[in-house]
Amino acid sequence: MELPSILRKPLAKHLILALSVIIIHILLFLYFASREGQIEYVNVVDATYWVISTVTTVGYGDIVLTSMGGKIFTMIVQLTGVTMVFGILISFVVTPWFEKSLHTQLPRKAPPNLADHIIICGYNRLVETLIEELTEQNVDFLIVEEDEGIVESIAQRKLPCILGSSTSEEVLKNASIENARFLIANGNDEENANIVLTATNFADVYIIAVADEMSNVKYLKYAGADKIVSPKLVLGRFLGNKAVDPCSGNLGDATNFFDGYSIVELPIYPGSELLGKSLGASKIEEETGASIIGLRKSGVLTFEIKPTEIIRENSVLLATGTLEQLSYLKQMTRGGTICKLNT
Repeated sequence: MELPSILRKPLAKHLILALSVIIIHILLFLYFASREGQIEYVNVVDATYWVISTVTTVGYGDIVLTSMGGKIFTMIVQLTGVTMVFGILISFVVTPWFEKSLHTQLPRKAPPNLADHIIICGYNRLVETLIEELTEQNVDFLIVEEDEGIVESIAQRKLPCILGSSTSEEVLKNASIENARFLIANGNDEENANIVLTATNFADVYIIAVADEMSNVKYLKYAGADKIVSPKLVLGRFLGNKAVDPCSGNLGDATNFFDGYSIVELPIYPGSELLGKSLGASKIEEETGASIIGLRKSGVLTFEIKPTEIIRENSVLLATGTLEQLSYLKQMTRGGTICKLNT
């Protein structure tokens, strides 16, 4: 026989367990009180009073079990009481209240006067440098992200953002899409297709979509994206050129992602000053201004990179920045290899 749905809920299970333990404690108290000759306390009211007082660690001391077994039983009741009361209180009352308090502070709607701005759907390293450029150029933007932890982190940095799914028409309206300059779909390919379809369904806005897989570029176009940016497509073209000419790598072939902002792939050459260093220790961003948003190692391109990632000879850096910044980074990746630097 299946229990009712309410009894399958975690809180209901904990309460049932707690009630069962209290009943057992009451019965054991009646046993010990009777065994010690404290007959006046052998009743349900006094037994319940003692158990509740002991479980909550109040312990008024007007009813005391004096035998060795009674004292051991009293300590057990106190320990189980701390676990039950504070466990249930913290897990189902304090923590949910605290989380709710945090969530209510997260923004869910764009400022009323926001217009001619750029909507960035999805936050990751790919757009970090773009955000820095927009901030420096005083271009208004708004980040839409459904991960509460990320939104909280962004909000702490005082970056304009709202919490919600970019595939929701209501959320895009809350982002003031009708007044936006353009929209950047920066989720996975399936999410980006849904974002594009949703946005084009009710708003006339220029849309740039970021494609993870080259095979999905055409679907994003069909969905209505005005421009597709595919880091893997650019990387494949770059590596193809490398197979023909080891000294190729003209930054003029970099993909323009935004005005004055490009994406390019730079392989690590023998003799490079970056070899053997971690991304964090290399101080690439501090030295050049460019940002590393992806890393290709052992034939696999990943965007989930950490500061502790070691740069090796077979590494290929996927970097973003201005052409000047990327040129500085290119020189760092070249090392002792002599190749003409074209910008």
